[in-house]
Amino acid sequence: MFSFGKNSYMGHFDDIFGSELNFNSDVTDGVDFYMENGYRVMTERYLIRRGYCCSNGCRHCPYWPKAQKGNTNLRPGLSKE
Repeated sequence: MFSFGKNSYMGHFDDIFGSELNFNSDVTDGVDFYMENGYRVMTERYLIRRGYCCSNGCRHCPYWPKAQKGNTNLRPGLSKE
């Protein structure tokens, strides 16, 4: 039977696809992301630490130009922590 408890979906996801596709476990709610309408919204801080653009059009994308996969150029005025 499938459980809908906390993390049950990701556990099922791991069973099917393997843990290498699991969401990064060293992120902190309220610091690296926040939840909005059921979606994880990654913060600018997290995206800078990740080091590259994923091209998904993230709300807080720190890279310029935005939404260019692999881009590592930060917007003017931003720097790596």
